[in-house]
Amino acid sequence: MAVLLPSSESNYQPVKDSQTKLDRFLVCGLGSLGQHCVAVLKEYGAIVNAIDQEQPKNLQVSNLSNLLEQLLIGDCRQSSVLEQANISQCRTVLLVTGNERVNIEAAFAARLLNPQIRLVVRSDKQNLNELLSQTLGNFIAFEPNQISASGFAVAALGDDNLGYFQLEERQFRVVKRQIKMSDNWSNKWHIHELNTLYRRVLNHTNDLSLLPKEFHHWEPEAILHPGDTIIYIEVTEQVKSFKQLATVDKYNWQQLWQEIVLGRAWNNFKQKMVYLARTFSRYQSLRVAIICGITLLFLWCFGTIIYILNYPGSNIIEAFYAIAILLLGGYGDVFGGVNFKTPPEPAENMPGWLRLFSLALTLMGVGFVGVLYALLTDSLLSSRFHFFNTYQPSIPQKDHVVLIGLNRVGQRVAALLQEFKQPLVGISITSLNADFVNKIPLIIDNIADALGKVNLANSKSVVVVTDDDMENLEIALMAYAKSPNTRVIIRTYDQYFRDNVARLFPYAQVICTSAISAEVFAAAAFGENILSLFHFDTQTILVVEYMIEAGDTLNGLLLAEIAYGYGVVPILYQSLKRSPVRLMPADHTQLSIGDRLIVLANSNSLQRIERGEMFPRNWQVQVEKVLAQDAIFDGANEISIISGCNIGTARELMHNLPAQLPRALYKQQAMLLVRRLSKLRVTARLKLFVDD
Repeated sequence: MAVLLPSSESNYQPVKDSQTKLDRFLVCGLGSLGQHCVAVLKEYGAIVNAIDQEQPKNLQVSNLSNLLEQLLIGDCRQSSVLEQANISQCRTVLLVTGNERVNIEAAFAARLLNPQIRLVVRSDKQNLNELLSQTLGNFIAFEPNQISASGFAVAALGDDNLGYFQLEERQFRVVKRQIKMSDNWSNKWHIHELNTLYRRVLNHTNDLSLLPKEFHHWEPEAILHPGDTIIYIEVTEQVKSFKQLATVDKYNWQQLWQEIVLGRAWNNFKQKMVYLARTFSRYQSLRVAIICGITLLFLWCFGTIIYILNYPGSNIIEAFYAIAILLLGGYGDVFGGVNFKTPPEPAENMPGWLRLFSLALTLMGVGFVGVLYALLTDSLLSSRFHFFNTYQPSIPQKDHVVLIGLNRVGQRVAALLQEFKQPLVGISITSLNADFVNKIPLIIDNIADALGKVNLANSKSVVVVTDDDMENLEIALMAYAKSPNTRVIIRTYDQYFRDNVARLFPYAQVICTSAISAEVFAAAAFGENILSLFHFDTQTILVVEYMIEAGDTLNGLLLAEIAYGYGVVPILYQSLKRSPVRLMPADHTQLSIGDRLIVLANSNSLQRIERGEMFPRNWQVQVEKVLAQDAIFDGANEISIISGCNIGTARELMHNLPAQLPRALYKQQAMLLVRRLSKLRVTARLKLFVDD
């Protein structure tokens, strides 16, 4: 039997209007994740009901009772309990108990009672989740450990790398870069000039302690100086070929030009060569084999040419096989009575220096071929003994990550670090399955002894992700005591614990799994498709996909209005599902029904989009005069494209100068328009908008 616990603020009243229904959510399971989901949903302005088996005891959200409209004590799988929680009036139910079976069974019961309700489920059964999504519809499932793993992996890479994720087979990277005196960007570039088809500036400051909390709060015309900090997102995919760039779509010639001008293709080539050099340095036998093979090939070709040019009557086929015999140690076969020419010609007719050259080829060939035979024998014996001896990768010497706690989260973090080609070593106090043991260097021992075996002083970072908060803190303190210069990342489930540890130990980065996951669950509850996430100056940034439908708050808007009005960063646009995607799309792109848009957004931005609350437009453009007659036509087109105003209005304005653009714009949008007009020989300036 369920027990109804009304909130301290007001008694529960039945929902009577559709608008309230759209803002009502049900959370089943008030553990750490469930409590954080309630808190985030309330930030969106939602009405939240909750169901749990018992009254929450370990409160991680201090005012939880005030955030809930009603709390039911009971089993969320029972239809009667769900009905008391007004499941029929809810937009979404979040099933986040610690038991996957309970979550799935409760999802079935909720769907039977409300066929339209959205189901957001905590579950790690990927195959089952996909089948349920296809069968039930409006169903999405997440696993908190999987969500948080990327945060730990990126934190381990260092301060300069804030995030990695993949879209459309393209790798994106979020970078924090402090400008140095020797930097190519220093004292030369305006910030807006850094925006290309491969890069978008997210934030800029000349004081790291005053980093803006929102995107676009930087001055486009500011020049980068030494000491400035800039955060940007870029596409790190290597260009495959010039031909591919030239044939994909009409924008790719510009992409090719930027590849050449910015030196991007050369930088990618250098990175590839460095990676190959490192690979060869690890496999010395492979390097020796390649050198021997190239040398033999050179001697073969060179000897063939010498024989053709200096031995009378020989042809390319005969010379080719003769040199092959000599390199394989067949000097006696060639000069001991067996001749490669028909009819035979006495070897005495061959010049003496050529016979000496042939002897030298034989000696060099025997040496190099002998080395190849030895390497092949060693490789065969090593592969045979591999079946009887478990191979253990060697422990890195420097710039590696020490990963402590190889549970499901730890193994996922290890897999991500390997994808990033980051050297690492794992520490576990218990044995692991055989499939994982051979993937990374591993030490199975007590933590204190293991820390002395992993070259901790030369490591890049230590990531502690065991299932016990206090154990994680203890291990982190031990690691810091042994190596104070090593970055420490700690996993926790408790928000209070995270805040306290972060204040007391500023050298440690503490990540609360529940807090991160709650933002993803809450965003998904509103129908958003969350593709990835990363950390940005103590806040979580989500990579969110929108499919534009009728009635959406984004429908009909320019990307400039979406970016500056809601505080997001568009990074991918697709007009139709089958049309080519555009990376870092232009601000003047206008959305319509059926379009696909992927943006970077924080929780506040998603809340504004959900409510349709945009930042005010505070700037106007005053067009003064034109310096050429043809600029009237071109200027009107530019005004219409960038501002989104009617083309007729723009043409009328250009014929009645000086005049003020009839609609206010966002600052960066207005500055872009002024720059574009200036290139067209139209004089314009910004004016702060004053609302009469």
